[in-house]
Amino acid sequence: MIEYWHNPRCSKSRTGLALLQDQGAQIEVRKYLEDAPTTAEIRAALKKLGLPAIDMMRKGEKTFKALGLSKTDSEDVLIQAMADNPILIERPLAIAGDKAALGRPPETLLELL
Repeated sequence: MIEYWHNPRCSKSRTGLALLQDQGAQIEVRKYLEDAPTTAEIRAALKKLGLPAIDMMRKGEKTFKALGLSKTDSEDVLIQAMADNPILIERPLAIAGDKAALGRPPETLLELL
C-alpha cells in the first residue's frame, strides 16, 4: 500500500498518481492540504526520504517567504512550519513501508514499486 500525499490542483501530483495507478499500485490518497500531517508524520516521512526538512519544502511558495523562513532555519522550525502550513510540503510525496519518494519528476515514484 502506498500512502500518497496529493494535491489534486497540481499537475505533477495528478501525473504521479496516474503513473502509480497505471502500474497497478494499491494507493491510499491523502489530500494533505485538507488532512495536514502532524510533525511526527512529517519527521517519519523525512526519515524515509533520507532528506533534511528544507528539501521537502516548496521554497518558492509565497508562504515560505511570508513566514520569513530560510534554508538555515532548524529542522524543528521547518517541520513545524510544514505542519502548520501544509502548502509548504513539496508534492507529490509517496510513502510505502520504510521508503518514501518525492514525485519530482513523477517517475521517481516508481522506485517504490
